[in-house]
Amino acid sequence: MLELAAQVTNPVDWLGELLSGGLAWILAIVQSVDPILRTILAGVGILLETSIFIGLVVPGDTIVVVAATAVNGPLEYFALATAVIIGALGGESIGFLLGRFFGPRIRASRLGRRLGEKNWIRAENYIDRRGGIAVFISRFLPVLHALIPVTVGMSTMSYRRFMAWTLPASVIWSFAYVSVGSLAAGSFTAMMDRLHYAGYIFVGIILVFFIVVVVVKKMVERSESRHMSQRGDGNANTADPVD
Repeated sequence: MLELAAQVTNPVDWLGELLSGGLAWILAIVQSVDPILRTILAGVGILLETSIFIGLVVPGDTIVVVAATAVNGPLEYFALATAVIIGALGGESIGFLLGRFFGPRIRASRLGRRLGEKNWIRAENYIDRRGGIAVFISRFLPVLHALIPVTVGMSTMSYRRFMAWTLPASVIWSFAYVSVGSLAAGSFTAMMDRLHYAGYIFVGIILVFFIVVVVVKKMVERSESRHMSQRGDGNANTADPVD
């Protein structure tokens, strides 16, 4: 009875144990998936996210972070990061080709209209005014990262130039999300048997990371917004002078 009373009067520890137990169960499920299959699924998920707007429903960062929590060792870490990069480049290549051959139809379709003409115009202006810089930055911005590949396909920008700018952005994005997922899971696993609040550490790492990401995205979007509201010179291969 005294032990039960102590547990009741210490809700922080009780909640920590409950959280740790739940996280351990979830991580066990993710880790039970074959590493090769898990890596392939993450790559395919990112490919779909960047090519056919699935990322507007299921964010790619969620897919990558969940997959990264099951990483075991450097080999799986680099394999997952590489699969995500390849998936991102493949998806953006598909988006580019869809824009090149079917862009106006996609924009006029029911899905295109649901995305909002305002967002299409913002993406179009951004590419026109900032060129490759817009491709790089858009990888880290909500909504725009799904629209930019198709929009670039409808622009004057060449595929080679598009790839030259989206490759480094995809590499940075991939390693950032794979790293935070594996770091959070690794820290939790190492401390789970020693600390009641190991679950808090896991949640804290993820939460801090996403708060930083949201803040940085807001700051970048605010600083770049003027380029999205004005038309450019019609040449997406060059960046217009910054006002």
